Amino acid sequence: MSELVTGEAVALELRPAKLPSRALAVLLDLVVTVVAYVVVTIALLAATAALDEAAQLAVSVAAFLLVLVGGPIAVETLSHGRSLGKLACGLRVVRDDGGPIRFRHALVRGAVGLVEILMTFGVVACIASLVSARGRRLGDVFAGTLVVRERVPAGRTSFVPPPPPWLAGRFSALDLSAVPDGLWLAVRQYLTRLQQLDPQVGAAMAERLAGDLTARTGTPAPYGIPAAAYLAAVMQERQVREARRAFAWQAARHPGPPSPGPLAVPPYAPPTAFPPPVPLPPRPVSPQPPFPEPMSPQPTFPQSSPYGPGGPVRPPRDERGGGPSTGFAPPA
Repeated sequence: MSELVTGEAVALELRPAKLPSRALAVLLDLVVTVVAYVVVTIALLAATAALDEAAQLAVSVAAFLLVLVGGPIAVETLSHGRSLGKLACGLRVVRDDGGPIRFRHALVRGAVGLVEILMTFGVVACIASLVSARGRRLGDVFAGTLVVRERVPAGRTSFVPPPPPWLAGRFSALDLSAVPDGLWLAVRQYLTRLQQLDPQVGAAMAERLAGDLTARTGTPAPYGIPAAAYLAAVMQERQVREARRAFAWQAARHPGPPSPGPLAVPPYAPPTAFPPPVPLPPRPVSPQPPFPEPMSPQPTFPQSSPYGPGGPVRPPRDERGGGPSTGFAPPA
């Protein structure tokens, strides 16, 4: 197993591809590439028959580089690490952190592969894969990539049972740096197959794995804790640390907006004496409008007035005619 950290800060246990499956995938890719190169060469020779020998040689070199080198690079870039041979064998090329490869990774792998695969007939690539712990050739080492298996049996990725609740977090101070990956893999496989083992065989395996784990950590297991529960608790502590480290790495790679700090409260200052008020300029007084003339008193009517208090008075009578006086005097 090879533990990788993806771009989403998720710890994965990927299985590196072995040399036989990689060799079969490379062989299939070479067959397809050579067939394409022969077809392209025949077409170019027919199209450039009228050119001179130097031009035909230049066209042949260009076709060699474009088909045998540029073709695999383009296919791996567009398919994110899955060429035809790798697709048939269930393999994929990924980065060291588990993410998909890009053009620069495929370019380095293709350029180095031209030397270690085509020019040396794969001898250098086989030696490098056998020496590497994860089966990487020189192109993978320089490009920072890894060929992994995508088709993993479902039974090998079973769920690891959690420890008892009263053991959660009890081994947070345990030093796990000296425990090798092989021992972790053995503990994981034991925990996933615990229900399928015979009780006596399972207890013996748990005691042996717990002894190896305590020898690597330098701290004996607490007294009275079953070996299987101890292994489950230590495995959970390792997963918690890996997840914490993965999320810290992701946060350092993609920092988010700064969290708001505590509000700054100014220190208390005693009140000071206020300065004397500034006198305001006098407000201009607008001149008052002239008072209206006093109204004439209500006229008083004489007693003989028809509107007087005495009521209507008959007009004076004409002394000569005996009738009421009209105010006109007859002519003499």
